[in-house]
Amino acid sequence: MLCFQLSAGVSWPPDIASFSPSTPPPPHLHLPLPWVRLFTTSFLLFSPPQTFTAWCNSHLRKAGTQIENIEEDFRNGLKLMLLLEVISGERLPKPDKGKMRFHKIANVNKALDFISSKGVKLVSIGAEEIVDGNVKMTLGMIWTIILRFAIQDISVEETSAKEGLLLWCQRKTAPYRNVNVQNFHISWKDGLALCALIHRHRPDLIDYSKLRKDDPVGNLNTAFEVAEKYLDIPKMLDADDIVNTPKPDEKAIMTYVSCFYHAFAGAEQAETAANRICKVLAVNQENEKLMEEYEKLASELLEWIRKTIPWLENRVAEQTMHSMQQKLEDFRDYRRVHKPPKVQEKCQLEINFNTLQTKLRLSNRPAFMPSEGKMVSDIANAWKGLEQVEKGYEEWLLTEIRRLERLDHLAEKFKQKSTLHESWTTGKEELLSQKDYESASLMEIRALMRKHEAFESDLAAHQDRVEQIAAIAQELNELDYYDAATINARCQGICDQWDNLGTLTQKRRESLERVEKLWETIDQLYLEFAKRAAPFNNWMDGAMEDLQDMFIVHSIEEIQSLITAHDQFKATIPEADKERMAIMGIHNEILKIAQTYGIKVVGENPYTVLSPQDISNKWEAVKQLVPMRDQMLQEEVARQQSNERLRRQFGAQANIIGPWIQTKMEEISHVSIDIAGSLEEQMSNLKTYEQNIINYKSNIDTLEGDHQLSQESLIFDNKHTNYTMEHVRVGWEQLLTTIARTINEVENQILTRDAKGISQEQLNEFRASFNHFDRKRNGMMDPDDFRACLISMGYDLGEVEFARIMTLVDPNNTGVVTFQAFIDFMTRETAETDTAEQVMASFKILASDKAYITVEELRRELPPEQAEYCISRMTKYIGGDAPPGALDYISFSSALYGESDL
Repeated sequence: MLCFQLSAGVSWPPDIASFSPSTPPPPHLHLPLPWVRLFTTSFLLFSPPQTFTAWCNSHLRKAGTQIENIEEDFRNGLKLMLLLEVISGERLPKPDKGKMRFHKIANVNKALDFISSKGVKLVSIGAEEIVDGNVKMTLGMIWTIILRFAIQDISVEETSAKEGLLLWCQRKTAPYRNVNVQNFHISWKDGLALCALIHRHRPDLIDYSKLRKDDPVGNLNTAFEVAEKYLDIPKMLDADDIVNTPKPDEKAIMTYVSCFYHAFAGAEQAETAANRICKVLAVNQENEKLMEEYEKLASELLEWIRKTIPWLENRVAEQTMHSMQQKLEDFRDYRRVHKPPKVQEKCQLEINFNTLQTKLRLSNRPAFMPSEGKMVSDIANAWKGLEQVEKGYEEWLLTEIRRLERLDHLAEKFKQKSTLHESWTTGKEELLSQKDYESASLMEIRALMRKHEAFESDLAAHQDRVEQIAAIAQELNELDYYDAATINARCQGICDQWDNLGTLTQKRRESLERVEKLWETIDQLYLEFAKRAAPFNNWMDGAMEDLQDMFIVHSIEEIQSLITAHDQFKATIPEADKERMAIMGIHNEILKIAQTYGIKVVGENPYTVLSPQDISNKWEAVKQLVPMRDQMLQEEVARQQSNERLRRQFGAQANIIGPWIQTKMEEISHVSIDIAGSLEEQMSNLKTYEQNIINYKSNIDTLEGDHQLSQESLIFDNKHTNYTMEHVRVGWEQLLTTIARTINEVENQILTRDAKGISQEQLNEFRASFNHFDRKRNGMMDPDDFRACLISMGYDLGEVEFARIMTLVDPNNTGVVTFQAFIDFMTRETAETDTAEQVMASFKILASDKAYITVEELRRELPPEQAEYCISRMTKYIGGDAPPGALDYISFSSALYGESDL
């Protein structure tokens, strides 16, 4: 009886209940003799000895021998031991050289012991049956050897040997028409399955399109001939026997097909190894390209920042308002035209850096370390410095424009007051220097005295104007007015002249008082006219000065205040007109007295230089200036109303845009941590948000236009909104950066999921755990929350282990764990990646188990681009047994996963 069992737990045959009379029972059962006869008879009927003979010879010829008769040539055990040595690659005990029966039995026992040592349980197969030439037992033994050494090691997706071989055949022949491999008997009768196997691996040997299903003998013979000639697989089957047998022998077919598996397995293994190396090299080349692009973009951005900051730090003020406004326009062009592309470049640089680090991490490569000064943090610091300088420059521009506006106003006011004062002082020094009192009469002396008193009163009234002129000049100097030298010179001249007038006035009074006793009463009417005319004239001068006074306001309230003051002034005009009429009445009384008493009035009023005509003319001038002042104030009201509309318009838009930006920031934050839906759905939602944000850009541009109109109208405050254009710009840039960074994080999560084989459910579980322990809802966990999260997920953490994990998720010691760092850690814990050892093993296969590889082998096994990449980076192999030009693939593989210059 023939029974056996393989060491891998696969017993043949299966349960006895599933066997027909032609199928042997399980080896572990003790069967009666009729079963043995039934099995061996079936074996001979369906397992042609020539198949096993051919299979044995395919291995024995490697040792330079063969067999002719399978039941006779193995009887002495020598060729049987030789066959086992060839197919196992191991040495058997030295055979006995004698020709006696016990020598032959000893040799066969050595062979059977070797088979048993490989885990095969042989039951009822003894050396005596083999030595006696029992063909049934001999064929059973050979089939056991075939199963153990040719079929048992075949495994596809953890299947059994037979199932694995069948699955391999099904996969290789799946694309071919008229081929449907379901078993190892009738599925092979038409010969197309064998031809498909050959064509799949060596399409140059068979033209499959010319084969016909109705020519099975031709197809089988074609496969047999090609396999024997080109694949070194001997012909083990007969085409006519296969075609004419209702169910070809399964063991014979399996034996023959297993030869194809072993013939092509080596090629597939080399192909797999080459593909692995190509994949690793392609990843390395792509990463190097991304590194070079990052370095280039970072250098260009830093260079632009380096060149821009000195321009923004230039605080040399211009002397005119026009020049400073041109500087402001240049700054606006920088904000609108030059800076936005750089904002995009900075955002893209951060995205490229994150994508590169993710790819390096997923491919088990070292993290990318940019050149010194080109880290993302370096660029962020440089950008922060740029924005600080930019903000300071804008504040300086606006301050300078306000200063120049104030300076222009003060300079014009200084010129106006100085002109009025100089006009008033013209001739006063000559008048005070006269000595007319020496030859004057009593009346004339009295008149001169009264006239001098009136002048003193007038001089005192002008003291305020001189002080105002000096105060304006001092303020112009404090504000660094560009033409301060001219202002100072004119002011100094006015002050010197004023001091001289005071000295001359005092001297004249002393002279007049000295001769006053010599003179008699002065005409009271002239005196009263002079006394009342002088202050009234001063009032009119002040009124004219106020009516022509320049003003600068920034709100409706301020202009309303001026209008109220003007209305108050207009309310005093009736009283002033009464005073004018009283003064003119004094003059009329003088004329009436002169006419009544026949007095001839010659010359002017001796007590004043003011004539009634002067009073009348100046009064008419005051009345003309009042409506002109009304018009100026109304025009300013219209301008301030227009400014108020601009403020309200800007405030209304800013109060909409500001909250909208904040809302979008919160929505994006919620989407990034939401566990509902897949990552692709999150990406779709984020893309929709991104498009909505891009579409909203027109509102920002409109607000920029309103802001420009406000600045052109010199509007610097707005009570209708708390948002400034700077707030909106910063919020807008943060929103663009946030949506781009969030999309990049989701893309990296998708890349991590696909590359690491992480399921959507696992990612949702990670996200749910993170959200639960993100107590502040800011997308970050502190170390205590992170420890609690790990414990909830089943981690048994000690202090040392937790410290090690924190160095992975928070390498910069920021004190927080971001969601991306958490996902990276969890995927690293749950997924597998390529290792340096796997790449070394792949190279070793290409190098035929040598410790080095040659240039010819690389170019033969790898695509041209990857081959040249390896040749240019591998170092020379150092070893005495290597040919010239041999390369060290071991150090190269290690460098791919460690620190190197690759």
